[in-house]
Amino acid sequence: MKNIELHVPGFPRIGARRELKTALERHWRGELPATELEATGRALRARHWAAQRAAGLSFVTAGDFAYYDHVANHVLMFGCEPARFHFDGEPELARYFTLARGRSEGERCGCAGHDAAALEMTKWFDTNYHYLVPEFTADTAFTLASERLFDEVAEAKALGHAVKATLIGPLTFLWLGKCTDGTDRLALLDRLLPVYGQVLARLKAQGVAWVQIDEPILGLDLPQAWRSAFENAYWQLNQAGAPLLLATYFSPLEENLSLACRLPVAGLHVDGVRAAHELVNVADWLPVHKVLSVGIVDGRNIWRTDLDAALARLAPVVDKRGGNLWLATSCSLLHVPYSLAPETALDAELKSWLAFAHEKLDELALLRTALTAPDDAQQALAQARAAVAARRTSPRVRDAAVRTRLAGLTAEAERREAPFAERRTLQQARLRLPPFPTTTIGSFPQTPAIRTARAAFKRGELAAAAYEAAMHAEIEHAIRQQEALGLDVLVHGEAERNDMVEYFGEQLAGFAFTVNGWVQSYGSRCVKPPIIWGDVARPAPMTVAWARHAQSLTELPVKGMLTGPVTILQWSFVRDDQPRADTATQIALAIRDEVADLQEAGIAIVQIDEPALREGLPLRQGQRAAYLDWAVRAFRITAGAARADTQIHTHMCYAEFNDILPQIAALDADVITIETSRSAMALLDGFGNYRYPNDIGPGVYDIHAPRVPGRDEMLALLRRARAVIPARQLWVNPDCGLKTRGWEETRQALKNMVDAARTLRVEHGLEGA
Repeated sequence: MKNIELHVPGFPRIGARRELKTALERHWRGELPATELEATGRALRARHWAAQRAAGLSFVTAGDFAYYDHVANHVLMFGCEPARFHFDGEPELARYFTLARGRSEGERCGCAGHDAAALEMTKWFDTNYHYLVPEFTADTAFTLASERLFDEVAEAKALGHAVKATLIGPLTFLWLGKCTDGTDRLALLDRLLPVYGQVLARLKAQGVAWVQIDEPILGLDLPQAWRSAFENAYWQLNQAGAPLLLATYFSPLEENLSLACRLPVAGLHVDGVRAAHELVNVADWLPVHKVLSVGIVDGRNIWRTDLDAALARLAPVVDKRGGNLWLATSCSLLHVPYSLAPETALDAELKSWLAFAHEKLDELALLRTALTAPDDAQQALAQARAAVAARRTSPRVRDAAVRTRLAGLTAEAERREAPFAERRTLQQARLRLPPFPTTTIGSFPQTPAIRTARAAFKRGELAAAAYEAAMHAEIEHAIRQQEALGLDVLVHGEAERNDMVEYFGEQLAGFAFTVNGWVQSYGSRCVKPPIIWGDVARPAPMTVAWARHAQSLTELPVKGMLTGPVTILQWSFVRDDQPRADTATQIALAIRDEVADLQEAGIAIVQIDEPALREGLPLRQGQRAAYLDWAVRAFRITAGAARADTQIHTHMCYAEFNDILPQIAALDADVITIETSRSAMALLDGFGNYRYPNDIGPGVYDIHAPRVPGRDEMLALLRRARAVIPARQLWVNPDCGLKTRGWEETRQALKNMVDAARTLRVEHGLEGA
């Protein structure tokens, strides 16, 4: 009899109907006390644990819940909040949200006068989830400072569940952070390990069945010092006596495979989707007395598992392990929507091809049945097999015209008609911009009135003409506000757009959309990724009428706003039946057509946002060149439709760019805007050292927090930028779009930004230029 246990590394935490988002935003507005927010959290955890138990999982996972971010949870647990926040007796939840959202001087939080920017935010490995970056210094001390994890374990046990607690491992926690004073992060490990030991001892005393300790950095090309630190660190952690399941995901182990297998832990979880080729080697290397957990169901995408292929992949592993095995999703289900149940409007055939978090629990249960009681699984396996086969053979997924156009592409499609130096001269003659031109990234506040009108239009309750009139009024309001503030390059504000990817996907062939397929991006910010199920084409212009109307309202240039092909790809659930490069190129051709139409409509500046370019970079160095080749090519195909006097902008945010600067330069965008304020312009140093040739706009304030920085703070950042970037290349802008902000704070922040730019012009003797 085979012994197959089931678990998941983590579960979505926002709730089936985004209950956590609603509660958080009410709490931040002062409408919901902390006690009621905590009650919402308890209710969600109970519901999620019940779903795991009902699906037959051997353990529920505790510790994967977070009100904002799981990395920030660890900052509070280890008592290592940065000293710059000047916390003095504030409640834990208030400190937590201050780390995430910052604090303006004089804010009523018990610490008035201590202005503080939020922790830096960046991407969680190669996902679209953003985590808060821990800050360390040589003086950082670690203490066990929060009871939250232990309280959640107690909750689960009180509900009668067998509990697996989860933690980020100590080496991954330090790797994900940054030292603000140049200290070696690894040098802090000896201070941190005793606190981990205390946590593990407490969890053991609580009677947890297992402690999952996540070390996804074992899937990276680690420096030797970090690799060498694992054995001693885990020898120390093992002394606590808690049964440890070391978890890796997102990448193959490669040279770290034998290291992971021999660490003194009770079990090892590996990603059987992204590292399927390593499963047999792991089974060979891992001692038989240790548990092997195979992540056999994809935790990152929404397609049904090919169960026959999964069982074939598992067969040699089951044989080698004598039938003893744990099955799991490849990683936390944080990255997929909650359930397919609400998707009653989704095309029935397409829906049959999909599996969200709840359905993935059922797939795990069916795989166990297939391994332990094969006869009982035959009917369900046959249904799953039929759905997978239907998708594979469906004529709907292929478009002959798209494939013909793709096959006929030549290198000429990637080239602008003149080099950047010539384009700059032509563009300046057309645009006549001042030095240090000011602009924004694209969106303006999405007010309740905008959302109400858009929702009514989608429900058929508002006629097309009335909806267009409402959006025209919002566009004019945005234009007039920007003119009054003195911005140099305007945007139409994107009132008509629900999301920068969803908006385009809804108008492209080959895309499908859910009603409730929300995924957390950060904090209360949720996105509803499109599903790319077939060949991509653009049936009609998507943005031209809105851009033309906006430009008709002003003499100042208004940017046409597009989302780039790589970002549309990365922020969608992508088909897995053809190379991602092919899908990206199909999207590039569709967006290229939009660039051409905007240009013909008289739009002089087109922004093609690619915030996800760095995010798509494979975690392993050896796989990066191929990705960058096709990603850069996709952008260049998109921009290749622009004439020399049409200025192409792009935008990137929340990522480390220094290791791909040659490829960013190869995009050949006339202007790139990047997020830099949370890092105090540190991200800009690489562009300066590389002597980035084109124009660049480093963000001078963080839009993800309600805090409004003053003119002098922005000016200090601009001076720092000017120290590394020539004045003639420098633009002035926020970090990102302003969709999530309110108009009052937006006006004040942009006024301060424009004032800072004008002061910089005076300082450089360019005020009349």
